Amino acid sequence: MSEDTPRLKHKYGRINKELGFKYATMEPKDDGPAYMVNLMKYHEVAQYEGDAPGENISGKEADDRYNPSSVLNKIGADVMFYGDVVANHLGDEDWDRIGIVRYATRRSFIEMQSRKDFADKHQHKAAGMLRTILPVCRPVDESIDSHPRPGQDDLNFGWVVMVVRQSQDREAAYAALPEATNFWVEGTIIGDERQWDTVQFINAGSEANAKAIGDKVAAGLTAGEAFVMTLRTTMDGLTG
Repeated sequence: MSEDTPRLKHKYGRINKELGFKYATMEPKDDGPAYMVNLMKYHEVAQYEGDAPGENISGKEADDRYNPSSVLNKIGADVMFYGDVVANHLGDEDWDRIGIVRYATRRSFIEMQSRKDFADKHQHKAAGMLRTILPVCRPVDESIDSHPRPGQDDLNFGWVVMVVRQSQDREAAYAALPEATNFWVEGTIIGDERQWDTVQFINAGSEANAKAIGDKVAAGLTAGEAFVMTLRTTMDGLTG
């Protein structure tokens, strides 16, 4: 790493350095598309440092300034899913927003961290984010890899229930929600010491249906071992 390589500050979660090294050194023949599922919780007031813009803005507003879409476009990554959390159905680990990016390769995600244009934007994420969990996922239905990036015509509101869980029996987790779009987690690149196993999405159609589905799913799970959320989506290239 050269002296000019940006050194990003990740105050909002622990980096899985072993998994990061694996991705950074992965042979092209072993690499391929991966979905970075961002679970985000914001500071009430953004925590800027040094000479960074320190206006009295919220953590969510700082994350809006972060918006790395221009960098993602340059490296061939696609924002596939975006939504605000309107209800947390299980436990007290509430989340604010979910974003999912499909990277062409895992290695491209790691290499992005050393780009100056990304570092310039990342200061806003570092200021806005209280905590993040970032599972690295693959879809059970691999045809999702060919789903196009949502365009302007696909930007509309929807209601989705999201379930993230630790489960030693993935097939049982999938069978419990036969209507879900399922992803399996190959590793958690940023988070805490917990390792997550499955991520599932259920198109609910309405807020009332989402609440009923979320409450029912949460009743069978344990706080701390799973998250169950209702999302109001503005972009969804995964479950349609």
